[in-house]
Amino acid sequence: MSLDFDINPIAVIVATVACTLLGGLYFTVVVAKPYAAVMGRENEPAWQPPASAFAGQFVSTLLVVLTSSVLLNSLRITEIGTGLLFGLVVGVGHLAAQTLNIAINPNFPHPFRYTAINAPYFIACSVITGAIVTALA
Repeated sequence: MSLDFDINPIAVIVATVACTLLGGLYFTVVVAKPYAAVMGRENEPAWQPPASAFAGQFVSTLLVVLTSSVLLNSLRITEIGTGLLFGLVVGVGHLAAQTLNIAINPNFPHPFRYTAINAPYFIACSVITGAIVTALA
């Protein structure tokens, strides 16, 4: 098997923007308070992220979407159902697992709760990416 880098740039942009918007909504509205609590910052003022935080989030999402696009193309996955399954497998098996792996260190006071809050976003974005990339293939 060889890697197929002939990806649809429109699909990559659409998936990246969708995941970025979902992240903004998820982390500022849905889990803002639980996120602050799990980080031990519930009594501090809300964090006002600089532009570099948004840029970093966008670039990291872009890299994940690009990687998933290359893998979907290389595996010749073109059906939306299979793209959704691919997204679920990658979301749970790589992104959620890596979130826990990153959180298990002294800087995260509650690594399992942190993972429980963050993993749904990463899994959802992976599933969204699988759907968009296969739909626009």
